[in-house]
Amino acid sequence: MVVQFNLPPLYLLPQSQNQPVALMGFNAQERVIYMNCPACSNPLTLKNVGNLDVDVCENGCGGIWFDLLELKKVDEPHESAGEALLDIPRNPEIKVDFEAKRKCPHCDGITMMRHFYSIKREVEIDECPNCGGIWLDAGELAAIRSLFQSESEKKAAAKNLYNRAFDAELKILGARAEQGTKNPTQIGLALKFLSPATE
Repeated sequence: MVVQFNLPPLYLLPQSQNQPVALMGFNAQERVIYMNCPACSNPLTLKNVGNLDVDVCENGCGGIWFDLLELKKVDEPHESAGEALLDIPRNPEIKVDFEAKRKCPHCDGITMMRHFYSIKREVEIDECPNCGGIWLDAGELAAIRSLFQSESEKKAAAKNLYNRAFDAELKILGARAEQGTKNPTQIGLALKFLSPATE
């Protein structure tokens, strides 16, 4: 049986590059595309860790590209596959502008969004709004892995932040709603006083 994939033009292989990397959802033996580092423009190299194929800027800036949902598999300290990604070989002569807006290495011409990875607001990441891929600069994976020990700890912290942020607001809204129910009664009594024949 022959399986044929009809892929949009952004998946076409550029002829000038020479480092294959896996296409999201495929392993390197099935289909490859070529990507350059969004931080230093070096070719990204495919690295297999555990059951993941991630793209790294080896001997460049040391950054890592994760396709959609791949980072979730290595973002906690107990996930051993992530350990192999903590020390990507870097070229110390390569300087990275951390303030520059970055283009997604996977999607043609799409600027990535920069935001904090978690509610702790300690690590900023670059995420593509089109494909959901995430770019981490050198050292950011280690910082992310130190934020929470588990998914349940991460969820508890998010719930705690939500409660702190909205409890006071909900109390104010509740007080306003309670006061609002008194006002119609007061208006009704005033109308009754002005027009006693309405009984």
